[in-house]
Amino acid sequence: MNWQKLIKEFRVYLLLEKGLSRHSIDAYQRDIKKLASFDENGEGSKGPLGISQSDIELFLHHLFEIGLDAKSQARIISGIKAFFKYLLLEDLIEKNPARLIEGPKIKRKLPDVLTYEEINLLLDCIDMSQPLAHRNKAILETLYACGLRVTELVNLTLSGYYPEHGYVRVIGKNNKERIVPIAQAAIKQIELYLQTERKQLPIKKDFTDVIFLNRRGRKLSRVMIFHIVKNAVAVAGIEKSISPHTFRHSFASHLVEGGADLRAVQEMLGHESITTTEIYTHINNDYLQETILLYHPASQKNRQ
Repeated sequence: MNWQKLIKEFRVYLLLEKGLSRHSIDAYQRDIKKLASFDENGEGSKGPLGISQSDIELFLHHLFEIGLDAKSQARIISGIKAFFKYLLLEDLIEKNPARLIEGPKIKRKLPDVLTYEEINLLLDCIDMSQPLAHRNKAILETLYACGLRVTELVNLTLSGYYPEHGYVRVIGKNNKERIVPIAQAAIKQIELYLQTERKQLPIKKDFTDVIFLNRRGRKLSRVMIFHIVKNAVAVAGIEKSISPHTFRHSFASHLVEGGADLRAVQEMLGHESITTTEIYTHINNDYLQETILLYHPASQKNRQ
């Protein structure tokens, strides 16, 4: 079988069986096509079923030589591994040539985190005499209270808002639903917005269930959320690099540093892997040491 045919079949597999988004599938396809091109332009093409570990290593050396950064290399390796796992699953190969391939180590640059005092400063700097000020304050409160992604925030609905029980229903990545607790401070601001500004908007038919609306009665865009955050940061005079995502990172960091269970934080953030949560929340050494002392069997034995 040739590269083109198997890449096409792999695409169908990712779409129907893995349920990945078209954006993710396109990225996988582009990366595997790079390996295919390297193979076909080499000295005698081996095809996807004849590729060996050494062939893949030569390809990765080629990527390094052309100056591809570590993050891009790691992404391509991830795609290659997924492709050959699929070939193995389909019994098209007997041995996975990518099984022992390791990606380059990536130094993760963590974004700035807002302190609790800076969060309050941002909230207090909102001029409540301005149009839709209650909405903007409710948005910032909700970003911090729930650790939402921007897309999740703009898609919040009244039918998924349960203030009496203290939680919201969130639709996350890959259309996955989760329940997230919401603090009373955020509920208070949302209620103020719902009872005042939102009632005065000319709400369009298709957006009657959406919580946060623009002045034309339609759902807010992602760009508008960035604009609201940028304005608040400028007025507050905070010199950190702040975006809506910073509120999500601050939410998780403050929970972990306060002693919250890491798996509970993982659930609230909607992370599939707890490894992502560990990196995302940049857990400090004191917290890790305390966790080991409290829960590791050897530590418990020593304390007896």
